[in-house]
Amino acid sequence: MPALQGARLTLPSDSFVTLKGYGRYEIEIKQSRFIGQAIRIGSQKEAEDFVDSVRREYPDARHSCYAWILDGEVHMQKYSDDGEPSGTAGMPILSILTKGGITNAAIVVTRYFGGILLGKGGLVRAYTDAAAGAVEKASVVRSDKGIVFGIDMSYEMSEKILYAVRTNNWEIENIDYSDKVTADILIRAEEESAFGDLMTDRSSGKIVPYKKGTREILTPLA
Repeated sequence: MPALQGARLTLPSDSFVTLKGYGRYEIEIKQSRFIGQAIRIGSQKEAEDFVDSVRREYPDARHSCYAWILDGEVHMQKYSDDGEPSGTAGMPILSILTKGGITNAAIVVTRYFGGILLGKGGLVRAYTDAAAGAVEKASVVRSDKGIVFGIDMSYEMSEKILYAVRTNNWEIENIDYSDKVTADILIRAEEESAFGDLMTDRSSGKIVPYKKGTREILTPLA
């Protein structure tokens, strides 16, 4: 089974582990093809549309088993064996998400039957491997709420301030050198207090960061 890149983490309330994009992974076991596909989702409709689109893509396949998890105002999850023996497909696919702490994601594994029975254990392993491979191809990431702060500073102060920003692994954007130095700094929301304290300390209170907007920060998980 491919090694997954995610693991259960202790995260702030507005952070979660999810998929960066789309992944596809195919294996063949005793002449049966198992095609795993995984994507990030943002709603129940997106999950259902994804399942439907895979079934339309492979209309002659024997089974298209799936699982998805969605977190938001409420936690939702669903899985289906789609005609396979109970517990051999949907639940193993779901376990790839739950064991990795992955949410807002959907996986569909399509099977073309090759004429040889695999048994319950063989089916569980096959669906697990196909799902895990698709998730790995989609890339597991940590999603955080990011805040963009603007800062204004003198030329004399800028080298020290920007060095402190880089040391804390905050992203520097849109530096402008005119009558003064201005820069946009992207930080995680959980670091807002630490960022403000550092700016105050390093500038002796001369720098007052101002909020310019928010956006998602995606960090690959190894």
